[in-house]
Amino acid sequence: MPVHSSLAANSAKHKEDTKKSVDKMALRVWIRMFACTQLVEKRVRKLLRKKYNTTLPRFDVLAQLDSSNGTLSMGDLSQRLMVTTGNVTGLIDLMEQEGLVERHPHPTDRRSTLVQMTALGEQLCSTAMPAHQEWIQEMLKGMAEDELSQLHQLLGKTKAAIAAREDQWEQKRTRAE
Repeated sequence: MPVHSSLAANSAKHKEDTKKSVDKMALRVWIRMFACTQLVEKRVRKLLRKKYNTTLPRFDVLAQLDSSNGTLSMGDLSQRLMVTTGNVTGLIDLMEQEGLVERHPHPTDRRSTLVQMTALGEQLCSTAMPAHQEWIQEMLKGMAEDELSQLHQLLGKTKAAIAAREDQWEQKRTRAE
């Protein structure tokens, strides 16, 4: 076998091995991210229930409302929470019964309903939010500030790459229909 053919074969094998290695690493990264998310969520859920007698979904709704000056449409809330409007409706039904939020008709769009935090919701949010931040800081205490910054940057890049691929898949799906 000529040396040139042998080098080409080795190069092709190296590229294939590298691709398999990258594919395996991508899966390993996903599993690690998922495991970290599960660990943090489990702890936060437990602390929210124990200290504030609430759930993570309720806290998430209050946090989203708080970041929007206390009011969002059901559709905007659904998008921010990355869940269906049906899930939001059921959750808001329960939170309304508990006195944490109230619904109002949208002033300019009859098809839309606004969700607003009540005084009780604001009180829960204002006490749980700082505690939540402390819990997260405590869980990530073993990481240096520059490591957290680097991780934040890499996860932002990951999110953007996934979003771009999602857009491509959606365009393909739309063209196929």
